[in-house]
Amino acid sequence: MIADPFRFAVEARSLAGKVGVAALERLADALAGTEGDVEYRIAGSLDKQGKPRLQLIVKGCLELRCQRCLEGMSWALAVDRVLQPFRSGEEIPDEELEDDEVDAIEVESGLDVIGLVEDEILLALPIAPRHESCGPAGQEGADGKASPFAVLAGLRGGGKA
Repeated sequence: MIADPFRFAVEARSLAGKVGVAALERLADALAGTEGDVEYRIAGSLDKQGKPRLQLIVKGCLELRCQRCLEGMSWALAVDRVLQPFRSGEEIPDEELEDDEVDAIEVESGLDVIGLVEDEILLALPIAPRHESCGPAGQEGADGKASPFAVLAGLRGGGKA
């Protein structure tokens, strides 16, 4: 927990550590296994206008479930985000919301670093993870047979009245 993320940024402090994947409870539903750790580092700084910034880097390896074959698959996690904290209730200017390089976050009294790490991991997960050998969804079904809908696609534009 960072008690005051604004002071943390002004003082250009940093914090690094490891957290077990099993301890990230909200992440568990998206995983095939909860073994291993993820490493994180959060560093504070000020931008050119003197606004606080927090850079969060998270690395590790997660065991996701392939959405084609439902087997486990190893996925390299690499998160590198720049966050700008705002006090709870403070209005976030539109130009801050439109900046794709920096994400605005609302902070009440302190910053739960492990909660933030878990949030960023959840945002980084692929929507439908799959092995490269499982291939993209296409004309063939998972068992190698032609899709029954392929015949319908051929009839759609080829018939003459």
